[in-house]
Amino acid sequence: MRLERLIYESTATGSTGSLGNLAVILAESQHNNSRTGLTGALAAHRDRYIQVVEGQPEVLDGLLRRLEDDPRHKDIRLMHREPVEERLFAGWAMASARVTPELETSLDALMSERAPSPSWIVMALHEAVVGRAA
Repeated sequence: MRLERLIYESTATGSTGSLGNLAVILAESQHNNSRTGLTGALAAHRDRYIQVVEGQPEVLDGLLRRLEDDPRHKDIRLMHREPVEERLFAGWAMASARVTPELETSLDALMSERAPSPSWIVMALHEAVVGRAA
């Protein structure tokens, strides 16, 4: 089975500070991803979403098409997409990456870059999820 990992960011049309908005997005993502075999993590930060998603290429293509029609965000930007040997987020249909003050500072610096480091984004979200689960 071929696997890919993609990273995208988007601008939220509602407040990312709203736990209600985030809870609905996470619940829908978990339901849909469990059904289609996707895994990943989502961070909500300064009215933007940053998401890492892993799965079969054709399923990721379908996800990107659905995201374009989702009214909860706009200006979706695919930041990176690559083949991977194994899932880093295998235990999570969609995890909520906890944005700590330390991660917040790092995300601010990283996302202000013209070409943010994909590997840093993946590792930061993974650490945020693993640290939260511990």
